[in-house]
Amino acid sequence: MRRILVTGAGGRIGNYLRQRLPGPDRILRLLDVGPQTAPAPGEPVEVLRADLTDAGAVAAACAGVDAVVHLAALRGEDTWENILRVNVDGTRTLLEAARVAGVPRVVLASSIHAAGFYRRPDAAPEPAGVPAPAGADGVPSGSVPRPDSYYGWSKAAAESLGSLYADRFGMTVFALRIGACTTTPAAWNRDGWLSPDDCARLVDACLTTDATGFRVLWGVSRNRDRWWSLAEGAEIGYDPVDDAEAHTAGMTPMDDAHAPTVGLLGGTFCTLPLGRPR
Repeated sequence: MRRILVTGAGGRIGNYLRQRLPGPDRILRLLDVGPQTAPAPGEPVEVLRADLTDAGAVAAACAGVDAVVHLAALRGEDTWENILRVNVDGTRTLLEAARVAGVPRVVLASSIHAAGFYRRPDAAPEPAGVPAPAGADGVPSGSVPRPDSYYGWSKAAAESLGSLYADRFGMTVFALRIGACTTTPAAWNRDGWLSPDDCARLVDACLTTDATGFRVLWGVSRNRDRWWSLAEGAEIGYDPVDDAEAHTAGMTPMDDAHAPTVGLLGGTFCTLPLGRPR
């Protein structure tokens, strides 16, 4: 029986994975700073409540687990101090606890906002941004970070921490640059949408692949308008099946707030005031 620690398990993506990741050979240890739903009868989960910045509690949560899926973070722009405390220091605390506990594999939730200032090649001359690097299947997942906000920078920092722990201590760390993971896409994020089912497929691939070391992967579905590569995910067995185009009937239409930044990977994050909580 494999025990998987999921941090930030009470959030939206955490709840998606709680429904989709369990299996006959898995127990999910669900950690969150807030309250969570109690386990249903027979549900293979353990529910823990602790702050990510509490090193002792995080160390205890990592004890005896086979892998960690690290989702816990502030989900959007915030003050510099809060971003450092939760998203950066919290990630280092988690990685160090995993290392000490001998956990061999960590899946880090990064974000497309770690590379938000890449501009779609056909979006010329505006919005302003660096043209995205081209690859056979779209923008390569390992493209150099170009964060769009303090939040995006914190995710790029988390990626680099993952690289450090993989290279220095021989851990396997996958950093997932997750797009808009929601049940249905909106008109402004249809290219970078990640369905909950594909999210679970991606995380499951990271947990079961024989690949080792450090890798950055795009967390997007097989969208028709996608401009980011899925080739690197395919190398570890990620085979997304959902497409935002299947949801056009119920899709939230474009609005004036989003239209000016369509074509930038980070969308409106590229223009929001730095350090102002959303």
